[in-house]
Amino acid sequence: MAALRINSVAAGSIAARFELVAGDRLLAVNGEPLRDLIDYSYYTASEEEMLLEIEKQDGELWELEVERSAGEPLGLTFSAPPPARCANNCLFCFVHQLPRGLRKPLYIKDEDYRLSFLNGNYVTLANIKASELNRIIEQRLSPLYISVHATNPGLREHLLGKVGIPPIMEQLQRLAAARIVMHTQVVLCPGLNDGEELRRTVTNLAGLYPAVQSLAVVPLGLTAHRQNLPQLTPVDAEYAKGFISSWELQAEALRRKLGQPFLFLADEFYLKAGLPFPHIKEYGDFPQIENGVGMVPLFMKEAVRLLKGVRPIGSFRATVVTGVSALGFVREFLAELAEKSGVDIVPLAVENKLFGASITVSGLVAGNDIASSLTGYNVGSCLLVPDVMLKEGEGVFLDDVSLDQLERRIGCPVIVFDSTPRGCYKALRSIGRKLLRQRGDCTGLPQSSR
Repeated sequence: MAALRINSVAAGSIAARFELVAGDRLLAVNGEPLRDLIDYSYYTASEEEMLLEIEKQDGELWELEVERSAGEPLGLTFSAPPPARCANNCLFCFVHQLPRGLRKPLYIKDEDYRLSFLNGNYVTLANIKASELNRIIEQRLSPLYISVHATNPGLREHLLGKVGIPPIMEQLQRLAAARIVMHTQVVLCPGLNDGEELRRTVTNLAGLYPAVQSLAVVPLGLTAHRQNLPQLTPVDAEYAKGFISSWELQAEALRRKLGQPFLFLADEFYLKAGLPFPHIKEYGDFPQIENGVGMVPLFMKEAVRLLKGVRPIGSFRATVVTGVSALGFVREFLAELAEKSGVDIVPLAVENKLFGASITVSGLVAGNDIASSLTGYNVGSCLLVPDVMLKEGEGVFLDDVSLDQLERRIGCPVIVFDSTPRGCYKALRSIGRKLLRQRGDCTGLPQSSR
């Protein structure tokens, strides 16, 4: 039987007044069985009178007639649905390239339209059932984030490693007709879905504007652990330069035609090519920022604004960890921040030994790699680590190294900061205040709060 297990009940809420508790199960709302959080939100969104069917922990069944003011929450929280597993065998799948010894959840491939709606996860729609597509339309699950990769049906099957999948354009056209907003992506594999194939894909997706609101092109990531996997060509500096030279013009032409930015090239292309980024206005409202599009330009814009108001902090040394690809703009920001704050701030670009030197983004830096990079290194009063390197809420790196373990190995406090210019500045100010109060050095500085 479909049901939602209650995780918590807010004190003083409607649910609390009806004596619901964590562990009870919500079976249905107004006779509609609940499969997941989406059903709960959909069937309770605007109803002021509801019949709730509850199964208590002892198996007793309750029917509760609820009346509430418009918009008043019931006070219930539930877990997110467990993700549906991906049945694709993509040529470029990053999970297939992972080394052993990482956290177990990292090896799980998800392909769930619900998490696309709830969390912005990208899905291919290659495994979706007709009933699930109908549900998206009926319940207005919008926006969705869709991995297209190619609109050529045969090429798309080759890229996804699966035959007999539904034609993506038919799916997108149906969603567009229902006015479901979509953001799309192409993982670019040189020699496969670039050139004329990419031109075809871009043209097809732009033809579905405004339902398809944006398209991001991101380079494939290749680790050093591609044993027994298809041979793929990496995106190197020369390729990135040529790609930008051609496709920046196409992006501008589409912007003029559609009236707003539509086609976006991932920041990684510009970092690999060593070329300047587009003007910040070319990113619109940053619809693809979680996909690595516009993060660097936004960082640099925020840095300029922040540096105008920086005040002296104190005289001490701090090391800031970054990925190799981010070193250039991070170093520039930290140099100006150091000059204005009086802090000796040293950037440390950590080479990725876990995945291989070709993986250069900050979010994939491992704890063991940080520790090995600091052998014989003068860290100073503390080590600053951007939060993108850690699992949210757990303080653990990709290789399962905890902050406490890293601190013990390097013999110095590790401070996690929000990975923005302001986040770095706030962390340094907090450190400076502690040092002033305690006249501390590396051994005297208190451990960072988690």
